[in-house]
Amino acid sequence: MRPSGMSAPRTAAVTALGLLALAACSGGPSQGGAPPKTRLGEVRLVSFTSCDDVLGSLRRATEAQAGPYGLGPVTPLAVEDAVAMRSAVPGEGRAKAQEHSSTNVHEAGVDEPDVVKTDGKRIVSVSAGVLQVVDAASRKVTGTLRLVPKEDGYNSIELLLYGDRLLALVNNLGMVPYAADRMRPAGPYGTGTRLILVDLAGEPRRLGTLTADDSSYLDARQIGSVARVVVKSGPRIEFPPPGPASDEAKLTERNRAAVRKAPLSAWLPKYSVEEGGSKRSATVPCDRISHPKEFTGTSLLTVHTIDLSRGLGDTGPITVAADGDTVYGTARSLYVTSNAGLWRRPSPVEPEPRPEIPEKPATPEATPGTPRATDPDRPVQPGEDPSLTTIAPPEPTATATSTATATATPGTPGTPGTPGPTGSPITPSPSPTGPEERTEIHRFDVSGGGAPRYVTSGAVPGRLLNQYSLSEHEGHLRVATTESGFEPDVPDRAPASRSAVYVLDAGTLARTGQVDGLGKGERIYSVRFIGPVGYVVTFRQTDPLYTIDLRDPARPRVTGELKITGYSAYLHPAGEGRLIGLGQEADEKGRVRGSQLSLFDVSDPANPRRLSQYFLKNSGSEAEYDPHAFLYWPATGLTAVPYNRYEEGRSESGALVLSVRDGEVRELGRIRHPRAGSPGFAPEQPGIRRSLVIGDTLWTMSEQGLKASGLADLSDRGWTAFVTR
Repeated sequence: MRPSGMSAPRTAAVTALGLLALAACSGGPSQGGAPPKTRLGEVRLVSFTSCDDVLGSLRRATEAQAGPYGLGPVTPLAVEDAVAMRSAVPGEGRAKAQEHSSTNVHEAGVDEPDVVKTDGKRIVSVSAGVLQVVDAASRKVTGTLRLVPKEDGYNSIELLLYGDRLLALVNNLGMVPYAADRMRPAGPYGTGTRLILVDLAGEPRRLGTLTADDSSYLDARQIGSVARVVVKSGPRIEFPPPGPASDEAKLTERNRAAVRKAPLSAWLPKYSVEEGGSKRSATVPCDRISHPKEFTGTSLLTVHTIDLSRGLGDTGPITVAADGDTVYGTARSLYVTSNAGLWRRPSPVEPEPRPEIPEKPATPEATPGTPRATDPDRPVQPGEDPSLTTIAPPEPTATATSTATATATPGTPGTPGTPGPTGSPITPSPSPTGPEERTEIHRFDVSGGGAPRYVTSGAVPGRLLNQYSLSEHEGHLRVATTESGFEPDVPDRAPASRSAVYVLDAGTLARTGQVDGLGKGERIYSVRFIGPVGYVVTFRQTDPLYTIDLRDPARPRVTGELKITGYSAYLHPAGEGRLIGLGQEADEKGRVRGSQLSLFDVSDPANPRRLSQYFLKNSGSEAEYDPHAFLYWPATGLTAVPYNRYEEGRSESGALVLSVRDGEVRELGRIRHPRAGSPGFAPEQPGIRRSLVIGDTLWTMSEQGLKASGLADLSDRGWTAFVTR
């Protein structure tokens, strides 16, 4: 179990780069020509030779991205940026811990940040910027600590826990107002990431704070007491105001001149540490900054390493001049990926003459879960008038053998059209203005316990859905992506998206094999790799659940396919030969009808079957897009997810508790929290974010507090209201 992502408004002062952090797959697929081939090229990171090299390279790369309104292809405007959240690993304590659930994480032993943590004795959470410590035995709040000022209580805060030490990761989404005579591209990165180390041994107290200036928090992973925190930042360059009626070409040249004059300090990531009554400021040194062959200079990723048992100290930051949107971690590796050129193709770093200004910015594609209103392939949402949405005709059905093919790609360097240094074919992109269909992958070794050590980089065609699209297993990295199929040179041709699973050598990220052609005209909605088997769900009007045999990395192959209505947005293992899918039910035309949870029998890879399904009409669940909100308790098969339902003019929210066992899914009950606030203003029930098990008690958490219920019968055992003063 674990809390999910929250959305917060931001002002994009002069760039749309902040939107890159959340994009995964592209928007609605439909029938048409095959996706264009993608130029993958060389991605491997290279160290700068000196600080002068850092400055010159970053200046040239950033200058190529400067337009009439600053950095990025769009004018300043208000945008909404969703911020993902993650969760925890229990630590040591003085009291005896009861058997308890932990954060629902991707890889066992690798904790992820989240808004609630437990060690079986206490529950630690955040509400309105205040840390809440609740004793599980007495069900009382035993300590609080305000982490941010009241006016910043809306900021995203996630937690990592180790023994009596807690690390709060605060993503400051404060507004960046326009100055009267200056604009700066800091909007998408907020005003800084704060990492607050807290001692929980008695009354919670702050031990120290690390502030990464002008940055936004991307994600973190924790192994034992060591956390690696990834933040992203951009150049701090001030651009003159554009004026009411200025020529765009002149504005562009003026802004590029500002980039050429910017000092090195405009790019170097800055941070400060307050600890033990003293404060020190620092920048990431030049010899800890590296870059891929091509980069924009407008985004830098920095990884800080913090040992919770020792304090903040020297976090040994390393920086990559690259964008990033997805973090995936194992016991030995940390992967950071980016979908390069989502909004516009990044310009390569070149000597004079400088690249020409693109005539027209590329149109951004819709992200799964937030499709455009005019997208004919999007499912109709609960409560939406179906007459307002055009539904494309159904795709002709096809068998797995006719839609998917397996190929092996040797990882040897070559000339254009043959495998490159990372094992990927080097082919030119069909249009410099079209969205670049590739995902860059950077791998770092974290097995040593200290700062990550860069290992290698690679790239695959298409875009990831989320971290579950990645899986490291027995020396190989499996990657599932979708290519949108847009062809900029053929504007009248409808896109034909398709998906694939690539198998890469984890040591070199050279491609070993692939299985292609999954879900033609559809896009990936969920992925799960379990050992040598992969499960991929694509959707447009029906839900093909593919089973993929990955035992031979050079020849992965589709072994089975199940077509049913609706789709699974999250897949969870439920014991030998069983798989749970949570998502949306849909009619035969792809109109979604409400949340559904299915139990699949995947014991025979050639014949996956759905054993049972639970459906709740006109509803949705946070767990559909944030797996930390999903709780599965293997001992009893109890499954709990938040839900929101709207029907006949009334809304309902709470936690839906199901039994998933013996081949059957059935409802055990629904938990709701007491109403808070003044009548007529507050919702009927506060929205439940997370569920967790401690001993014989099922705990549910909302922004207002925690409710304890009997694990066996869901009987009411008490309510603990959060203290937010």
